[in-house]
Amino acid sequence: MATTAELFEEPFVADEYIERLVWRTPGGGSRGGPEAFDPKRLLEEFVSHIQELQIMDERIQRKVEKLEQQCQKEAKEFAKKVQELQKSNQVAFQHFQELDEHISYVATKVCHLGDQLEGVNTPRQRAVEAQKLMKYFNEFLDGELKSDVFTNSEKIKEAADIIQKLHLIAQELPFDRQSKVKSKIASKYHDLECQLIQEFTGAQRRGEISRMREVAAVLLHFKGYSHCVDVYIKQCQEGAYLRNDIFEDAAILCQRVNKQVGDIFSNPETVLAKLIQNVFEIKLQSFVKEQLEECRKSDAEQYLKNLYDLYTRTTNLSSKLMEFNLGTDKQTFLSKLIKSIFISYLENYIEVETGYLKSRSAMILQRYYDSKNHQKRSIGTGGIQDLKERIRQRTNLPLGPSIDTHGETFLSQEVVVNLLQETKQAFERCHRLSDPSDLPRNAFRIFTILVEFLCIEHIDYALETGLAGIPSSDSRNANLYFLDVVQQANTIFHLFDKQFNDHLMPLISSSPKLSECLQKKKEIIEQMEMKLDTGIDRQTGTLNCMIGQMKHILAAEQKKTDFKPEDENNVLIQYTNACVKVCAYVRKQVEKIKNSMDGKNVDTVLMELGVRFHRLIYEHLQQYSYSCMGGMLAICDVAEYRKCAKDFKIPMVLHLFDTLHALCNLLVVAPDNLKQVCSGEQLANLDKNILHSFVQLRADYRSARLARHFS
Repeated sequence: MATTAELFEEPFVADEYIERLVWRTPGGGSRGGPEAFDPKRLLEEFVSHIQELQIMDERIQRKVEKLEQQCQKEAKEFAKKVQELQKSNQVAFQHFQELDEHISYVATKVCHLGDQLEGVNTPRQRAVEAQKLMKYFNEFLDGELKSDVFTNSEKIKEAADIIQKLHLIAQELPFDRQSKVKSKIASKYHDLECQLIQEFTGAQRRGEISRMREVAAVLLHFKGYSHCVDVYIKQCQEGAYLRNDIFEDAAILCQRVNKQVGDIFSNPETVLAKLIQNVFEIKLQSFVKEQLEECRKSDAEQYLKNLYDLYTRTTNLSSKLMEFNLGTDKQTFLSKLIKSIFISYLENYIEVETGYLKSRSAMILQRYYDSKNHQKRSIGTGGIQDLKERIRQRTNLPLGPSIDTHGETFLSQEVVVNLLQETKQAFERCHRLSDPSDLPRNAFRIFTILVEFLCIEHIDYALETGLAGIPSSDSRNANLYFLDVVQQANTIFHLFDKQFNDHLMPLISSSPKLSECLQKKKEIIEQMEMKLDTGIDRQTGTLNCMIGQMKHILAAEQKKTDFKPEDENNVLIQYTNACVKVCAYVRKQVEKIKNSMDGKNVDTVLMELGVRFHRLIYEHLQQYSYSCMGGMLAICDVAEYRKCAKDFKIPMVLHLFDTLHALCNLLVVAPDNLKQVCSGEQLANLDKNILHSFVQLRADYRSARLARHFS
């Protein structure tokens, strides 16, 4: 049995168990081993081992049954014990309830007894306190203070409590009979109050926060408590303003006091608010007055800069102080303090601002014109000027004498930048210093000044001067500088428009002044565009001068022999000298127009110039008679003009020169082919008289053969 038990290993595996049993049995090995395999002996061993296992199973089963019986017995005993404990617990809980009721009953009796004792003790204490007060009052009545509480300086706190109560009692006494004792109590009251304040002052200088808190708590019931706060505020500021920046000093002071005021006073927010009020109304107000009054009448520019800077720094300081506890409505409190400092300066701020901006703008313009040695001429306004404009537009007649500007545009980006910079600073000051209800109106006033000096006194004046300086169309070597005026005016107005959007719009976007500003801006734009259109108008403007210049070039350079050479066989040029110079001039002016304008204005002006250019060349060609070789040269010239027209990038202009090129073919085509050419795609829709007029320019037109073929 012991051997059988040894074969069991944890964890139990049946195959391994059989394997171990076989190897332990003699003759149970494989064939060829140390012992021959004996199946009978192995069978006997298996049968014997099975019997042993059966005996072991029976023994274990008996042991299990015995343990189960023991377990059932112990479970019954445990259940019985639990029932007994439950009964004991119920009994204990019942006793606890009885004890709780008894404790509640006793506590009620104790509270009732306490109320009775307090009802008896409170009158007794009051009587004892009244007796003490009567004793101290008698000392004042006798005129000699003998009590230790009045003579011992270390008991100043108890003396203060007594004298404060005696002072209240003395207020109820009749003055005629108790005047002496009342005056003595008042005198002692005042002396103790002064001693306490001195004690508080000394403790503050020594940095004894706990002593300061004790004295402040005693003084809280005295009339001189506010004087204690004043002393504290005064001493806090001693040595606080050592830097050059009073605003930074004030911020540091308030931060330092904010950290300790709660450890000293029972109402720290009131004390801190009083300190801030003292800083604003005394220190800051005197500093602001000193900085502004010295330049208020003598230097408007410095005055406005100082006002803006001081107001900004004051509001920044106010923003920092908003972090502290100053009571319920600290925003209103701080706003009133700022207003009390600056109200006298802000009331007439916009008058100073507009007055300075006008004088500064006028000075900038005058300095510029003086640098050009130019005396500004008066430009009419109102009804007379409007009448001149209407007459000029409807009759295309130049009104007034022509002015020689020597190519000067009288427009300066430096002047414009200075004016815009001054206005930008004015808008910034206006935003900061104006009352919210007055902000749109004040911003509009600044905008009107900008319009007056930038748009009217500078840009409009330059346009008027430019219009008056445009030469007549028959002038030789005219300087077409008006395009430079257009270019600079266009650039300047973009800068004006940018400032309008960036600095003015945020100030008026939610007010009725927005529509007024937009309308005024629209009127200015229309007025300028009208003058620009007038300058580049068909008869009196720049385009007319360009065409006049081309006429002068053609008249000076084109010769009759160009198109009817004496030696037809010895023509060495590809196109005429007049054509070269005209094309060079046109290309230069086209480039100038593109640089001077933008958007649809470029196409509009180039369209008009291209049409006039075509008409000039068409009429010019009509003045000459063409031989065969001369006609070929005319075709070459027109081809060069057509290349020049391509730079316009206007389809209609290119189409006109294509048609003109086709017409020039009539000057060289064989007589027999004239009808075929005239019925071609480009010439079929033209009037017959136009075709005939070109055929008549041929030198051989009078021959009977040519007249017969064309009729």
